[in-house]
Amino acid sequence: MLRAVVVGISHKTAPIEIRELFSFTQESLELGVRQLSNKDHIEECVIISTCNRVEIYAVSENIELCLETIKEFLSEFHDTPKETFSPHIYYSIGHMAVRHLFSVASSIDSMVVGEPQVLGQVKESYKVASAQGTTGVILNRLFHTSFFVAKKIRTETGIGSHAVSISYVAVELAKRIFDDLSRRSVMLIGTGEMAEIAAQHLIRAGISDLLIASRKFENAVELSEKLNGKSISFDEVFYHLKDVDIVITATGSQDFIIKPTHVKEALKLRSNEPMFLIDIAVPRDIDPRIEDISDIYLYDIDDLKNVSDENIKTRKQSLNKAQEIILQVEKSFGIWLEGLKAVPAIIDLKNRFEIIKNSELEKALEKLEGLTEEDRYVIELMASRIVGKILHNPLTNLKKESSTSMGALYVDSIKKLFELEKELLLLEEEEDEAIFQDRN
Repeated sequence: MLRAVVVGISHKTAPIEIRELFSFTQESLELGVRQLSNKDHIEECVIISTCNRVEIYAVSENIELCLETIKEFLSEFHDTPKETFSPHIYYSIGHMAVRHLFSVASSIDSMVVGEPQVLGQVKESYKVASAQGTTGVILNRLFHTSFFVAKKIRTETGIGSHAVSISYVAVELAKRIFDDLSRRSVMLIGTGEMAEIAAQHLIRAGISDLLIASRKFENAVELSEKLNGKSISFDEVFYHLKDVDIVITATGSQDFIIKPTHVKEALKLRSNEPMFLIDIAVPRDIDPRIEDISDIYLYDIDDLKNVSDENIKTRKQSLNKAQEIILQVEKSFGIWLEGLKAVPAIIDLKNRFEIIKNSELEKALEKLEGLTEEDRYVIELMASRIVGKILHNPLTNLKKESSTSMGALYVDSIKKLFELEKELLLLEEEEDEAIFQDRN
């Protein structure tokens, strides 16, 4: 029986220095999901990689070997020993994996509960896997159902109202360092969704100047025009570091962009005027050693956990309602999944009757002389309709009952009554032998 499984590392189980080792870029996500899908014991798979989690969803008949395959894949793909991440890894199987995805897509499992970005990230991850052909019947249904759950929860609960995004929290931290942001200048490095949201919050907080940098200068120009900021090239970042009070980084770089030497030089030119650096990227953009430099305040994404705890307390009632919705839809999904157990029996039963029909048709048509093509068509159509009408009620009831507590009994009874465990190929050989004997 095929079952779903999720294996992951998240902000709940691992610090950022571990999580960033296993993050996927857009390009490596496509490569990774293709490589994983080609491995044994992986029937379907999707990889989700965000700033707070890396999770692999898979479908397999052998869960134990599937889990081991996923661990080996993570180790090989990221060139990291399993011992490095084994203490931080978690997994869920079957209905618990279903429930987990519903919680992730609905942002209930997020560092900042209610953040709207996570659903978009889940959709994008599924889109990548689907485009690579690594999803099938089960994960297609599962992920589309998770999108429905997320929308239902956001619509029917208050979990999305006053949602505090990571970018918003970053700006709130800036206010704690500098009471008045109206005299402060800001440099934004990165032009993705999180970076743009951070910039919007900063503008509303009344900052004086906003510099925007990106490896693709045209992206910086586009965002600066939208937000009334000033675009600079990526090479100018280090020159302007001395001119800004707050730096927020949110790029997809695999290496540190800002290093201790950059900051020390900027501080000298600023006469040691304090600087506030917020790194909301995974992997991190800012070398963590910078935190040891005087007059520097460095926060990374894990420093937002305290805010997350407060966030959860204020949304307790909404969370309870969201959990109820998840359990309801999880039950419906489980019923659908149980119904899949009857599919092989239904296919075998149809094939069994099709073989018998074709065999008897061939014997009957050989005994009838002078038939036109139209006559043969009418006879063949009649035989197909007879088989269809005979099977209609049994198959309808089998589909209906397959998702109930009696489902397994129905499927087992059908198999025994019609000897469906017997290889169809063997039946075909028997029918062929009977036809040969009739002819002789």
